[in-house]
Amino acid sequence: MHTIAVYGAYGHTGRFVIAELLRRGLVPRLGGRDAAKLAALAQIHPDLERRQASIESPAELDSLLDGAAAVINCAGPFLDTAAPVLEAALRAGLPYLDVCAEQGAVLDLVEHYDERARAASIVAIPAMAFFGGLADLLATAALGDWPEADAIEIAVALDSWHPTAGTRITGQRNQRARLVIADGELAPLAQPPATRDWTFPAPFGVQSTVALPFSEIATLSRHVRSARVDSYMNLTALQDVRDPHTPPPTAADASGLSAQRYAVDVHVHRQGRSHRAFAQGRDIYAVSAPLIVEALVRILDGRAHAMGVVAPGQTFDAAAFLSALPALQWTLEVEG
Repeated sequence: MHTIAVYGAYGHTGRFVIAELLRRGLVPRLGGRDAAKLAALAQIHPDLERRQASIESPAELDSLLDGAAAVINCAGPFLDTAAPVLEAALRAGLPYLDVCAEQGAVLDLVEHYDERARAASIVAIPAMAFFGGLADLLATAALGDWPEADAIEIAVALDSWHPTAGTRITGQRNQRARLVIADGELAPLAQPPATRDWTFPAPFGVQSTVALPFSEIATLSRHVRSARVDSYMNLTALQDVRDPHTPPPTAADASGLSAQRYAVDVHVHRQGRSHRAFAQGRDIYAVSAPLIVEALVRILDGRAHAMGVVAPGQTFDAAAFLSALPALQWTLEVEG
């Protein structure tokens, strides 16, 4: 039975990841920087190992990963944690996955660790979560057998966004310019960001949106050829997350999920034709757990198609991956 080190195990998303690992028959090892929070989590999971580890202590990180089969990093801001945890994974020869939404953190890992990971035959997948991974997989599925696209448009709608403390801290920490893909290259998001009305399937319907790219731009830039890639988010969600008085998420039932609903709508255009992939579900933090654990299982059983610091759609059969997630409803529409 595989032991999986989970860094940031006591965080909001980390707790969903712990539950999903247990559901899939894997053994989480609880890790993080805060000893008191680890001890509190251990009261809920008394049979699981726990190890405190600071990102400033390679020895403590090595201890956390010792004997594990992989590491999942749930501890943001990832501009701070991704590099030292991936360094530890490389020393241990283990797969690395995280739930990063920050474009800069993904691009930094690509720049500094891709060659080393490929040389060591290690799979490292940053942004294997709602932000980043889900849109990357949907775009890859929609692209299908097209070798390239003229444009990819991604739109996210949330009926509300009650941010975690980690989301707020990350927003304060992440001051790097947001990027899109323009003329086939990464480029700064135009200022002021573009706005547009986007028609989502029910129940969202027409939503006012604004250009707001997340880590999916960084992951798609790794493996998809498209002249343009743009991402949008509805204003309802942004108003919530930007309001300092919006409370954190709360469980709506015994599952621990909030009542929040989401939709991700991806349009891929080529030579006058369009393909569309659409996904919807409940709770953007909770759905990150089945996404990242499904990726982990596929790495461990040999279904990963790439090595190095790679993107989800570069590594897995995107349509098969999405169809394997019971927490997710998704559809693919191919014009013609």
